[in-house]
Amino acid sequence: MTYEDSAAGYTDGGLDTNDSTQPTLESLAAQRYSRRQAMFRGAGASTMAFMGTSLLAACGSDDEDSGSGVTVSAGSSVATSSGRVVTLTGSPENGSSGYTTVWTQSSGTDVGMTTSGSTATFIAPAVATATDFNFTFTATSAFGVVKTATTTVRVSPAALGFTAVPHSLTDIVTVPSGYSVTVMTRLGDPLTSTTSAYANNGTDSDFANRIGDHGDALHFFGVSASGTPDANSSTRGLMVQNHENITQTYLHASGPTSGTRPLAEALKEIEAHGVSVSEYQDSGNRTWAYVQNSSFNRRITPNTVMAFNGPAAGSSMLVTAYSKDGKAGRGTINNCANGITGWNTNLTCEENYAGYFRRDAADDAKRTAAELDSLQRNGITSRSGNYSWSTASTTDDRITRWNATISGTGPTTDFRYEPNQFGWVVEIDPYSPTSTPRKRTALGRFGHEGAFVRIATGQKLGVYMGDDSRGEYLYKFVSSTTWDAADANASNRLATGDKYLDSGTLYVARFDADGTGKWLPLVFGSVPDRPASGTYRTYKFADQADILVNTRFAADAVGATPMDRPEWTAGNPVNGEIYLTLTNNSGRTSSTTNAANPRAYNDPKGSSNTAQNGNPNGHIIRLREDGDTTSATSFKWDIYLFGADATDADATNVNISGLTVDNDLSSPDGLYFSRATNPAGQINPVLWIETDDGAMTDRTNCMLLAALPGKVGDGGAKTITNTVGGSATQATYVGAKATAATLRRFLVGPVDCEITGIDMTPDGKTLFVGIQHPGEGGTYASPTSHWPTSQTTTAGATVRPRSAIVAITKTDGGIIAL
Repeated sequence: MTYEDSAAGYTDGGLDTNDSTQPTLESLAAQRYSRRQAMFRGAGASTMAFMGTSLLAACGSDDEDSGSGVTVSAGSSVATSSGRVVTLTGSPENGSSGYTTVWTQSSGTDVGMTTSGSTATFIAPAVATATDFNFTFTATSAFGVVKTATTTVRVSPAALGFTAVPHSLTDIVTVPSGYSVTVMTRLGDPLTSTTSAYANNGTDSDFANRIGDHGDALHFFGVSASGTPDANSSTRGLMVQNHENITQTYLHASGPTSGTRPLAEALKEIEAHGVSVSEYQDSGNRTWAYVQNSSFNRRITPNTVMAFNGPAAGSSMLVTAYSKDGKAGRGTINNCANGITGWNTNLTCEENYAGYFRRDAADDAKRTAAELDSLQRNGITSRSGNYSWSTASTTDDRITRWNATISGTGPTTDFRYEPNQFGWVVEIDPYSPTSTPRKRTALGRFGHEGAFVRIATGQKLGVYMGDDSRGEYLYKFVSSTTWDAADANASNRLATGDKYLDSGTLYVARFDADGTGKWLPLVFGSVPDRPASGTYRTYKFADQADILVNTRFAADAVGATPMDRPEWTAGNPVNGEIYLTLTNNSGRTSSTTNAANPRAYNDPKGSSNTAQNGNPNGHIIRLREDGDTTSATSFKWDIYLFGADATDADATNVNISGLTVDNDLSSPDGLYFSRATNPAGQINPVLWIETDDGAMTDRTNCMLLAALPGKVGDGGAKTITNTVGGSATQATYVGAKATAATLRRFLVGPVDCEITGIDMTPDGKTLFVGIQHPGEGGTYASPTSHWPTSQTTTAGATVRPRSAIVAITKTDGGIIAL
């Protein structure tokens, strides 16, 4: 999100599945596939609708011993697609007529079949083309007579296997038929055995031991039965979730106190920010619950002790009354998206930190010109700070730190440089509750949205990061060290982070008009002075630490491409392509578009057709590194998807991706590819798209969509005519149009929410999704949402909403989305 300053509050700144090689009925008979019955639990209507097949039967004789009178059948040969549940049932049943039975796989890659007597079940594996898998059913009599029969299952490539969820304005989480929703951790849920249940009436305190507010990015870190890291565990894990912000009115009994803030209120609000770690367990058949008294549970808040690492650690620009050597830090705030390392740690990203700080008018005269320009460029301009925390005390440094006004004799006597301690990527070891998180300064300081980590054998690490504000940039950090697979199981995980994240090269992206791009290094000695422009004077960099503290100035200086609010980054686990959401830009006009941000239009809203100019619906861009290496300095790009309101958008210049009411969206934000450990993340992985929208909320609440996205270059050149501030054309490169087979709406959230934060268990059978700030437009006396209470019951008119995580499972136990 992007927010602007307010006086005291916080505001927002073509898939063909009909296989032409399917055997005919006659050929099946010739192959003796007759009267064998295979059942597909969970396929049913989906198989008929999306596979274009039916269950097959043909006449012929079965394998049988004419002297026994017992027939052995393995069922008809049929077709399915990757990720769906397949159940094979043989005859006779186990034990019938004294027979014992067994299923075995007789050809094809092992499918991990589970057998029980006459029944076998498995998840259809990922395949690139239609592939046959053969299975044998064997029945052995009590006298040793053995009879067998075979059947074939043809598996086609993965296809989206659910009916699109329609637009919704209801106050529940809506998912497709055949799926269920379980509410997991919610705002205020206790994380220790001695913390009281959350009353949800504004009287609760002790948020240092409770789930925070505004849950954002999340990740499920697997835990073994013995309590050690287990990347393959799908039944026990640690849920690490960011807590970006608060809905202030709901945290207090009668809303917040205006004017001078009471200390208790301010501390409650501060502690409701940050990160939480909570243990999740599946007690069987995907029955999920969190463990309140787990020894792993932890809150990391703006008051938690931190350490600075990397080139800027120890810089004079990080010195404060708390951190006199510029190496100690305290807390993290406005944590938005995340990143997951290859050594089982979590990267949390500090986004809109700037608005929390107060700077009095008198401060300007006490600053150098360079300091004033840096403060302005990074958004530290508020005269009160979000929620006016700095008014709650003049002596408690948990409070006074939010006032960056110069008040002492030097940096060690006040908090003039406290804002410089934020805007970083922070590494957390979720398996070690007492470990000190580390701020990785080599990755730069700006409005960090996320930090997708790409790891490839024999390559250096690449970390891709968006700066979420209008006109900001896409960055990449490349480690100095080549990835060593042995580090995946390192015992000292934060020390492993030192190895890969403290030394390397930070780059910023330039998207060129010909569909190529360059990575521009931000290295002291090669970055020129930032030239004067507008209200900014020429900025001269003193050293690498200066470049890292003032990364936006450095990106300006080298000529990076200003983007339409760069948010989440995600990487295709198969081909390595990087996707970036560009949520929206209300300031874009026909004269300021560029090839990578090509639209400027009006999307009128509501019955009064209120104008929404610029790029109100956003888009998703993607790139492929030249040579498919993280250390490449050039790439190719196109725009994968354009957001649009399918009902009334101009099909030529706005609804360029050909969206319909089953898959239209606005303001894409969260991005995530299904894990590579299950069929949804293999060969042609499923991409998940979350929205944080205000432009289409007259038609629908925010949503989650599933996609099969193709690749860079699957579309072509396009010229758009724009209409905001005059008419002008813009050339660009676009991906293939979306179809019902490649993009569908999977979920719609409750009233006033943002859908943000997503992960799945390694087996792909549970999807975790974050529901942030339901009812944020209401008040404690008149909430506009009552979710999650409304998910399962009729809520009272004053029941307050709570941000929460939901666990989504498929009734048949199959892979989510397929």
